[in-house]
Amino acid sequence: MNTLTPPPEAPAPLSRATRRRAVIACLLGNLFELFDFGVYGYFAVQIGKAIFPSVDPVVSVLASFATYGVGFLMRPVGAMVLGSYGDRHGRKSALALTITLMALATGLTGLVPAYSQIGLWAPILLVVFRLLQGFSTGGEWGGATTFLVEHAPPGRRGFYGSLQQLSTGLAQILAIGSALLLNSVLSTPDLEAWGWRLPFLVGFILAPIGYYLRSRVEESPEYTREARERRTPPAPLRTAFTVHRGAVLTCFGLTMVWTVASYVFITFMPTFAIQSLAMAPIVALSGTICASFANVLVVPLSGLASDRWGRAPLFISAVGFALLSVPLFWLLADARSFVALAGVAVTAGVLLGLYNGAAPNVLCELFPTSVRYTALSVGYNGAVMIFGGFAPFISTFLVRETGSTIAPSFYVAACALASLAVLVASRPRRLVAP
Repeated sequence: MNTLTPPPEAPAPLSRATRRRAVIACLLGNLFELFDFGVYGYFAVQIGKAIFPSVDPVVSVLASFATYGVGFLMRPVGAMVLGSYGDRHGRKSALALTITLMALATGLTGLVPAYSQIGLWAPILLVVFRLLQGFSTGGEWGGATTFLVEHAPPGRRGFYGSLQQLSTGLAQILAIGSALLLNSVLSTPDLEAWGWRLPFLVGFILAPIGYYLRSRVEESPEYTREARERRTPPAPLRTAFTVHRGAVLTCFGLTMVWTVASYVFITFMPTFAIQSLAMAPIVALSGTICASFANVLVVPLSGLASDRWGRAPLFISAVGFALLSVPLFWLLADARSFVALAGVAVTAGVLLGLYNGAAPNVLCELFPTSVRYTALSVGYNGAVMIFGGFAPFISTFLVRETGSTIAPSFYVAACALASLAVLVASRPRRLVAP
């Protein structure tokens, strides 16, 4: 009598329509969630005045950016908890959970009373809700990237991975666009009193749509195969920190310039142009949004290029930031015009697009499917927490303490050199459906 257990059935290949629905649901959910998380940075001045009033406006902005950075402290925690959950129970379930938490935290942020109404409870509540946002985002990036790459057909993983960053870029455009719109149609007193709250309340409404879409798609075929063959380790986090420790550190190093350049040239730039260069808010936001448009245009092209030439776009981007960050800031500080700001923004946006398009799949290929969600989330969010989340605060502090308007550029250039060193030292690995 044959008592051998038959091998597990391989999951049926996904149809084109099924794959398309999964990708669209993931991208829309990612767009809503990262809009909710990122919009804070474009209302830092108004939030600072409402929640952190001070005689010195720079102190209010510093306090506001510090709270912005606090959200990043929870991203590694969310990466560990939600990443481990996603490796053990599926990418689909974890992504549905992240967007639910984000919707709750975002809506409550928009409802926090001003300091003049409840005193110290205002900044306390804001910090609590920002921490919850950070926890949610910690599981979002790695999960969305993993989900998209694992849904890619052969030879298209770079392009599919780039779609996550395309969605993120569109979220940045919506966030900057909302700030630009509200600055255009509302008076300064109205914007500071209640106008800054509107994007948070809109995000609260949009996020459940992302949850609905994500809860109705097919699971990643690679994860389904792993689950059927019982390859998922019982403790993905421990495995990531032991077996794949070197790859996690490589992921961390490659993320440094990526996160710092993004938060300095896009998130910090409008406040920098307003506070340090005395530009009007509408001019500052209009110039900065050019970076997001340039980024969005380049991202899918970089993803396609990475499918053919691997890490080449990352090298070009890192070298570009190392060589051009200081000249770009110097040009902007000297000219102090919309044309200069737009030119700097477009240049930075192109360099960011090159990195954004290629990096998701390059990082995914560092890890096997069984621990990819956890390891990718931990490596990426660890670097974002330390170097990116506090980049606006560090940049504001550097300008204030040194008296030099180009001081933030040295921070970007230093991180670019560090990531370039990691690129040179690390060897590419391909771990497609291990």
